[in-house]
Amino acid sequence: HLLYSWLAYDPSSLNPWKKGASSSSSTSSSLLFSHREFSMTIEPQPGNEVYIRYQSFPSQVELTSAIIKRRPTKIDIGAVFNHPPKDKNAVSNLQTIQRELVFDIDLTDYDGVRNCGCEGAKICNKCWKFMGMAVEVMDQGLREDFGFEHIAWFYSGRRGVHCWVCDEQARTLTNEARSAVASYFEVNLGSDKNQNFHITHPLHPMLSRAYKTLEPHFINDVLPEEGHGLLATQASWIKVLVTLPKAADPVSRKLKEKWERSKDNTTPHQKWTELKSELDNFIGKGNKNSKVPKNVSNT
Repeated sequence: HLLYSWLAYDPSSLNPWKKGASSSSSTSSSLLFSHREFSMTIEPQPGNEVYIRYQSFPSQVELTSAIIKRRPTKIDIGAVFNHPPKDKNAVSNLQTIQRELVFDIDLTDYDGVRNCGCEGAKICNKCWKFMGMAVEVMDQGLREDFGFEHIAWFYSGRRGVHCWVCDEQARTLTNEARSAVASYFEVNLGSDKNQNFHITHPLHPMLSRAYKTLEPHFINDVLPEEGHGLLATQASWIKVLVTLPKAADPVSRKLKEKWERSKDNTTPHQKWTELKSELDNFIGKGNKNSKVPKNVSNT
C-alpha cells in the first residue's frame, strides 16, 4: 500500500476515508501509477533468471496480484510513460514523461580511501560510514541549493545507497538538467594516471559547507587507528605529507621532522590540527613575501 501511495503520488490513498480528497487528484494519481513501468526478475527454475520489462498495472490490486503470482526475486521501478508500458506494441510513440531524479552511490568509488581491508562489494561498519557522510552532504545540497523537499534514501541491496528525488520539478527535468544537477556535486580530484587537479580558491559555497559537515566525521572516523588510520602511523602520515603541493615542501619537511621524533606523541587529531595551522601560517607568509600557488590553500 505504501509503494502504491508513493508511486501514484497520492497521499490521500494512505487515508481513503479522509474528507476533502479531490476526484481530479485521484484521477491524476491513477494515471501516474498505471503508466509506470515495472520490471521483474523471476526464477522459474533455480539458477534460471528471466527479466521481464514493460510491466504496468492499473491499480494496486493488479500489482499485488502479479507479485503474488510471479514471486519475483527483484522488482525494478521505471519511468512514467505517456501510455501504459504494457501496451508498447499497440502504440507507436511510447515516450517517457516523468522519472525521478536518482543517484547511485557505491562504496567501490571509495576503494582508494578505504583502509579497513574492504574492497569491491565487501563492506564493514568502518567503511559504511562513508555512505553516511555522502548522504549528509548530498541531502543538504539537494535541499538547500536546489530546493527539493521529497528525497528518499534506500540501501541499494549490495554496496551502497540510492537517492530518489521525487518532487514534481525533479521528475520532469530534461536529461540536460539532470546531468547539470549531477555535475554540480562532482569534484575532480584527478586519477591514478593524472594526479593534476585544481580546486578554485576561495572554495565554492557548496564545497565550503561540505567541508564543515565532513571534518568532524573525518576527525572521528577517518584519522584515528580505530577508523581508517589516515594519520595514525608513520607510514600513513608520510603518504599524506607527500600529497602536498611542491610549493609547500617547507611545511612537509617541518612536520616530518617533528613527527619523527621519539618524544612526539601527538594524536591523529592533533596532527591534523598542526597540519592545518602550518599551512595557514605558510600561506599567510607566502601571500606577503612571495607568490604561493592558490591550490596550496585547498589542501
